[in-house]
Amino acid sequence: MKKFVAVFTVLLCGVLGLGAGSALYIYKQWQQPSPLMEPLLLEIPKGYGAAQIARLLQRNGVVESARSFKWWCTFNPGKANFKTGWYNIPAGQSIEQIAAILSSGRTATIRVTIPEGRATWEIAGILAKSPLKLDSIRLDSLMHSQSFADSLGVKAKDLEGYLLPNTYDFPYETNEQSAIKILVRANLKLRDELQAQNSPVWKELGDWHRILTMASVVEEETGLPQERPHIAGVFLNRFRIGMPLGADPTVRFIFRNLTGPIYKSQLASDNPYNTRKFAGLMPGPISNPGRLAIEATLFPMQTEDLFFVAKDDGSREHFFSKTLMQHNTYKDVAAKNRGER
Repeated sequence: MKKFVAVFTVLLCGVLGLGAGSALYIYKQWQQPSPLMEPLLLEIPKGYGAAQIARLLQRNGVVESARSFKWWCTFNPGKANFKTGWYNIPAGQSIEQIAAILSSGRTATIRVTIPEGRATWEIAGILAKSPLKLDSIRLDSLMHSQSFADSLGVKAKDLEGYLLPNTYDFPYETNEQSAIKILVRANLKLRDELQAQNSPVWKELGDWHRILTMASVVEEETGLPQERPHIAGVFLNRFRIGMPLGADPTVRFIFRNLTGPIYKSQLASDNPYNTRKFAGLMPGPISNPGRLAIEATLFPMQTEDLFFVAKDDGSREHFFSKTLMQHNTYKDVAAKNRGER
């Protein structure tokens, strides 16, 4: 009997020793840095549980042992709420840190800047050339689809003017439809924010579409933020008295002629976007205005000016005037600044 007890004790100690050794080994694996030598972009597919994720991490060299990761999840169920998506995994992370990343929902993003005053076809090109690598033809088609605009809550024939310029962090593998939705939702969120400020111009112009239409002209006429309220004041004065807005960018929009000379034949166009020929607002925006141009339109400078002309002296500023006579004088000054007289 004594011999049996002795043997049992030895075996028990051996088992306990092995168990303690295994536990210590697993615990050390939980604490040690990941063998990953450089950051990794990793996708967690939909429906993956802890065991599948553990094997995925081991295959990609993020953890040494899938079993250790799975055991960690078993003992820490409250910290293993993994979410589908793409994640940036830094090098040298512990299992707990890796699990925290995969549970955070902070998926990998691609940062893209959409500058103010770009037309839809320009934005399609920006997104296509960005790391998102979207299809510019597909983007342009969606941007000019009235049914797609309707599905986003935009009551217009297309999305010109509704793609709010800003710097965006797009989720990794964003598609064409999702990218446009992000830009439009930002625009409509701004609409709701500004509508609450009760600008009298909102009621005067009638709705968000017409506000964006006017703001797109303001955006195109000056690149100086401090001038935008003054430019907006001039255009609103013209609008109120039935005077054509007379904005060359609206003619450029018709012909997608963004640079270079504007020809007389273009200025004579019967296109309703030709504000050199027709009074009132165009049917829609000619570009996608930024927040500052929209705010300038809603809260313009109070002025009696009806005219402005670029100084052409390198300052990018404009001369403003109330009368045509004064305006013509300033045009002569601008010509001299260009060395033409």
